[in-house]
Amino acid sequence: MGDLRLCTKCVLPETHETIAFDDHDGSCNICKQSEFKHENIDWDQKKKDLDELIVKYKGKYDYDCIIPFSGGKDSTFALYYLIKEYGLKPLVVRFDHGFLRSGVENNTKKVLRKLGADFHHYTPNWKVVQKLMLQSFLEKGDFCWHCHAGIFSYPMWVAIRYHVPLLFWGEPSAEYTAYYGYDQPEEVDEKRFNRFINLGINAKDMVIRLNGAVSERDLKPFSYPPLKELKKINCRSVCLGSFIPWDVKKQSKIIQDELGWEGDIVENVPPGYSYEKIECYMQGVRDYIKYIKRGYTRPTHLASIDIRNNRLKRNEALELMKKYEGRRPPSLDLFLDFIGLTEVEFM
Repeated sequence: MGDLRLCTKCVLPETHETIAFDDHDGSCNICKQSEFKHENIDWDQKKKDLDELIVKYKGKYDYDCIIPFSGGKDSTFALYYLIKEYGLKPLVVRFDHGFLRSGVENNTKKVLRKLGADFHHYTPNWKVVQKLMLQSFLEKGDFCWHCHAGIFSYPMWVAIRYHVPLLFWGEPSAEYTAYYGYDQPEEVDEKRFNRFINLGINAKDMVIRLNGAVSERDLKPFSYPPLKELKKINCRSVCLGSFIPWDVKKQSKIIQDELGWEGDIVENVPPGYSYEKIECYMQGVRDYIKYIKRGYTRPTHLASIDIRNNRLKRNEALELMKKYEGRRPPSLDLFLDFIGLTEVEFM
């Protein structure tokens, strides 16, 4: 960790995106947002707002809503909650980034059969994905452009194609960053997409950067649909966690107990957090890159959430970080093979 300045309440460092420290007590703005969430929000009113939103759309289209779905803890809980609480008929939409772990595949089948929902699974062209991974890694030190751009834009195209105007995502970004606060309405729209999802590179930019190696047509699934198309269907795209208080530990327990959803062992994720990042077998590489660039990784993030929820003491968090951060992951070899770099070039 070196001499990184850390929040005095949680353990997020100064290199965490959007972080700012309070001059008075040294706590961070993410902790302040968490306090606001626990103390200042009328969650009963938020639940009524959710009831009203659902009444507006339920039973009026072939599907009541679209639930973008990885099969991880957040999207699984969103699916469970909306079916159990409201009896919705959702279209479950997965953008397959190419690195789904076998455990998440098993969970998905189990969950969909238990809850009963139609499933739309889309896998983009692997040759295109390889080019996108290399390009975004070389430019931004982040190979996940295709994944994040696809996950957040492809379901919007499905909404237009099937004329399903309501989309429910999982947690709001205010849980983890300060791009939006809990005191602001957070629509999952193009403004949010451009603000922090796509690394400042849109699909048209990517076509230019790849010098004609891919076409605009190839990158349509990674591009955000035109606003006029979304307005035509009266689209609303929201986070379920804007209406009910989000708590990943409690929610993971619910889906484990109710649906038989199972956690997994993931590189560089400490024991006790087996619900975290089980979707992607490149998680270890992503964390390793983050450690090289920012000096911290997922254990810091997980420990900070537990501190804010009074489940972990700060000194315990620091021990956890010391033990689990910064290791070279075995999946790095796979990654280098996929994008055609040597480890020396990678470094």
